[in-house]
Amino acid sequence: MRLGTAIVLLALGAILTFALRVDVSGVDLQVVGWILMIVGALGIVLELAVWGPRQRRVTRTDAYGDLASGAPARRSTTEETY
Repeated sequence: MRLGTAIVLLALGAILTFALRVDVSGVDLQVVGWILMIVGALGIVLELAVWGPRQRRVTRTDAYGDLASGAPARRSTTEETY
């Protein structure tokens, strides 16, 4: 589940729980709304905590001499995967 889907589920659940006052035979829309809000909140937490960015970019600068003298600097970028 992506972050946008989780936010939509959370919003839809809030609408069903707090905004609608409709009686449907055999279905309690407030309970369905609470379930959707719980699933949406869980999706947001999982997206941000577990499936968030797992790479860290490290930039290292090596100088060939004194940087103040205008000597060229070499930069290298590596991606670390956890």
